[in-house]
Amino acid sequence: MSVESRARWAVSALFLTNGAIFANLLPRYPEIKATLGITNAGYGLAVAAFPAGAILAGLGAAALIRRFGSARVAVAGTIATSLAVLAAGFAPIVWLFAAALLIGGATDAITDVAQNAHGLRLQRRYGRSIINSFHAVWSAGAVTGGLMAAGAIALRVPVPIHLGVSAVIFGTVALIALRFCLPGHEERPPATPRSEGPEGTAPAPATPDRPRRLSPRTVITLVALVMIAIGGVVVEDAGSSWAALYLTTSLAAPAAVGALGYTALVAAQFVGRILGDQLVDRFGQRTVARTGGLITALGMGAALAFPSVPGTIVGFAVAGLGVATVIPAAMHEADELPGLRQGTGLTMVSWLLRLGSLASPPLVGLVADASELRYGLIVVPIAGVAVMVLAQALQGRRPRPVS
Repeated sequence: MSVESRARWAVSALFLTNGAIFANLLPRYPEIKATLGITNAGYGLAVAAFPAGAILAGLGAAALIRRFGSARVAVAGTIATSLAVLAAGFAPIVWLFAAALLIGGATDAITDVAQNAHGLRLQRRYGRSIINSFHAVWSAGAVTGGLMAAGAIALRVPVPIHLGVSAVIFGTVALIALRFCLPGHEERPPATPRSEGPEGTAPAPATPDRPRRLSPRTVITLVALVMIAIGGVVVEDAGSSWAALYLTTSLAAPAAVGALGYTALVAAQFVGRILGDQLVDRFGQRTVARTGGLITALGMGAALAFPSVPGTIVGFAVAGLGVATVIPAAMHEADELPGLRQGTGLTMVSWLLRLGSLASPPLVGLVADASELRYGLIVVPIAGVAVMVLAQALQGRRPRPVS
């Protein structure tokens, strides 16, 4: 097996652990909420601590990657995240629960950037799109974690024991994966057709120590990419933070069935990402994202307009399918923007997309307390429409290289 093949398996394992660790906690949220005795608004603020921690720490990821290498940073972050999630399960009061999520969000953000940096580094060696396959494995990990949690709930396994087992399993997987990742440090991505100098001139050369000046077009594109990624993360957050609660309270589903809302979202997301690389190579990032935004808006909109337990589970699944490729697309495009130091564009998108997770839970919680949770979840079809509009910032179909 080649170095690249082994590294692909290793990076896939890192994405799997990243998806599974937090997904083991999410279906236990209704139980934790009831134990701590907090309102919808208070719950929304507490779970927003996770993205708040990500925003506080996310900008440090690029410097850590340049210093220690993306593989080592990803594995260290994975282990730290698993311990923080375990601490959240032990928390006896709401502020300790929020503090554990704050730390977990910080380490998860660094892990997220590092594993994507390593995946994009490997993609450049392959010379074709493979990043969606890694995100597909992340979704598979999230499904695995969600099913583990559903089983633990059905068997009445205490939260700390359940999350302790999860931490041991996935921390071990990450440590094993480290030895098979690509050796050495990150390389600068080659210039893309976006790299343009002033009209009639060649682009100014850039070095790692002295990047070329940012053009207004680059800044505008970066902002649009951040907004696209936020659209994707708002949909994911609606599933992770609210699906189980909506199904078990508003729709009176059993707790084990309530866990299926988020699991359906990430399972459909897995399918979309498995197919995503082929679709992107054939139709381009722009068309795939635009179609996905439309699917998300229509699917979840119908589920909210005609509420039922099966319809809601299907609605979350359709939304997951629709946004399957948008976060990988935004990260890929940002990593190749001209005028930025190695890893900076990827870090900025990975960092700022957390604003969606930070703002969405309190907003949905406030709407839920003022009316009902169903109206708060309208953020999902709104996010789908936003992705449709902003998809213009993504690359269209790229010409295939002539062999």
